[in-house]
Amino acid sequence: MKLNNLGGYRSINSFVDGKIASFEKTEKDFAALFDVMFSERENVMYEKSDGYRITKTTYGQARESVIRLSSSLSEIFSGTPRNSVVGLYMDNSLLWIELFWAILRAGFRPLLLNLRLDRERLEYALRVSGAVAVISDGAEFSVKTVNAGDIEEKEDGGASPVFGSSVLIMSSGTSSHVKVCSYTSNEFYFLIKNSYGIIKQCKAAKKHYNGELKQLAFLPYYHIFGLVAMYIWFAFFSRTFVQLNDLSPDTIVNTVKRHGVTHIFAVPLFWETVYKTAMKTIRSRGEKTLQKFERGMKIADALSALPALYNAFTKKAFKEVRENIFGESISFMITGGSRVSGDVLRFFNNIGYRLCNGYGMSEIGITSVELSEDPRVIKAGYIGKPLEGIAYAISEEGTLLVSGRCMAEYVIEEGVSRPRPALFDTRDLASCVNGRYKIAGRADDVVIGADGENINPIPVEEKTERISGVRGACLLGVPSDGGDIPTLIVSVAKYTDKTRLSALNAAVAGALGELDLRSRVKKVVFTSDAMIQGSEFKLNRKRIRADYQSGRMTLVTEDNAEEPGELDSVALFIRECFAAALEKPADQISVKADLFADEGGSSLDYFAIIAALQKEFGVPFPTDAGAGLSTVSALSDYVKEQLKNVDTTV
Repeated sequence: MKLNNLGGYRSINSFVDGKIASFEKTEKDFAALFDVMFSERENVMYEKSDGYRITKTTYGQARESVIRLSSSLSEIFSGTPRNSVVGLYMDNSLLWIELFWAILRAGFRPLLLNLRLDRERLEYALRVSGAVAVISDGAEFSVKTVNAGDIEEKEDGGASPVFGSSVLIMSSGTSSHVKVCSYTSNEFYFLIKNSYGIIKQCKAAKKHYNGELKQLAFLPYYHIFGLVAMYIWFAFFSRTFVQLNDLSPDTIVNTVKRHGVTHIFAVPLFWETVYKTAMKTIRSRGEKTLQKFERGMKIADALSALPALYNAFTKKAFKEVRENIFGESISFMITGGSRVSGDVLRFFNNIGYRLCNGYGMSEIGITSVELSEDPRVIKAGYIGKPLEGIAYAISEEGTLLVSGRCMAEYVIEEGVSRPRPALFDTRDLASCVNGRYKIAGRADDVVIGADGENINPIPVEEKTERISGVRGACLLGVPSDGGDIPTLIVSVAKYTDKTRLSALNAAVAGALGELDLRSRVKKVVFTSDAMIQGSEFKLNRKRIRADYQSGRMTLVTEDNAEEPGELDSVALFIRECFAAALEKPADQISVKADLFADEGGSSLDYFAIIAALQKEFGVPFPTDAGAGLSTVSALSDYVKEQLKNVDTTV
């Protein structure tokens, strides 16, 4: 299909060449980047579903808004020294992008505040960066705070703008402190050149759908992954961003299909959730459908050594599965930010999507993406080879060392500004096979056992999480007088009874035995707390350790676990209905577990249960989903009470 959004060029490659060349002829400052990025003014930059309509904003329209907003900011911050830092505290939106550029164009340096962090760490970032103000979505800060919704667009004064010199990014903050990383336009230039290499090497990365290439605006723009890989890479080549109205699964799926989204970049938690939901749907269609799916997956694995046949088979065999997930518009997906399971990579790639592992950090930008055409390599979880201008090496300790001109010019850590090092130690444990790299975990997370030997928590956690009934796992070294105690924290259902707890304990012991770690992991602790909480998108080991040591963690022990007890025929039938709806063994469901809060069920699951109970017992039920009747125990009592009133006369 001929593409009409390539600035007059005949092919994607020639367009990319021309776009890069035009930027290289400039001073490569933010003023030049702004002009080049917004040069295809007729191209659609932003789309959003607004009820039954799809609203679209072109690069030309957004450019005019940026100019008018920057004029307003110049007036609002008149008298403020040029190149002062102005924080931006907002969620993803068209206005976020416009204000990001407006801050730069008004002569200031934007500090992208991380919405996932608490007020203390945000104020720390404002303090160490010397921020004079924040543009906010409503939250107030200790410095001058301007509500984004109150900023009016004003006509440009006509003076030639002098852009700010850098952009400040915060680290994700899963450690006890955050880092503030400064990127100039020079680092942005090299990061953009890296995307150029991806486009040249990977056909899937540049594939359009119905003549358009659209990125789902899922990752936050304030994060390095979202800012560079999602926004800067795609905006430089004037592609389209699709706004999400919320992050519910239905909204994501409907948005992807309605807008014809082609690219999704997200963290592993997102892919894990989609994978589990898809597998639940497949299992709900019966054993025959599940067996057919598993046969197809095995055939796909066998064909992995033959990419052409593999691609042809997966596209044909799993079309219905894809239709129930994102549909056919998706061409390229990246996961990054933390480890992703092999099961997830296998699932998405085997059903005909392209899901690759990427790598980067707040301090170094995005430095590699797996671009191999070999499905076996993609599914193995490699992060690929370093991108152009990046060099990888492995230290004596086994950690990944990175060098390159795209890394942050300086990083503020613990209040001290440190310039870009010649070699940056990521502290990620890495291995290299044929020039391709794989991450095995964090060196700082390695647990030192009583025998002095290191224990990598990743294999332990992955093995444990495959046990039925385990919701998450985290291996920690818990400090004690005699040294750190290797402790495995295992998340299970809130109402796990003694029988199930004993079975889980045995299963965990078996898993540790298979890893030859049964004697080295000294303690196994069960909890009903979720391993990943609130706005976290990966394991926060320090928070989990603190919760455990302080007693804040809700433990499940032999002393407080439920007695299994005897269930009468009514309760047994209702529990079987729960099991069928939730697709899990009946003995894993407590009579006190809430379908929604404890079991993660949906209103559809509830109505399926009620339909089965109405058919079996012939009693009426409230029409409101739940209505206080969302446990086996409550429904059992309700059914028994209703049966007393059933007319038994003939």
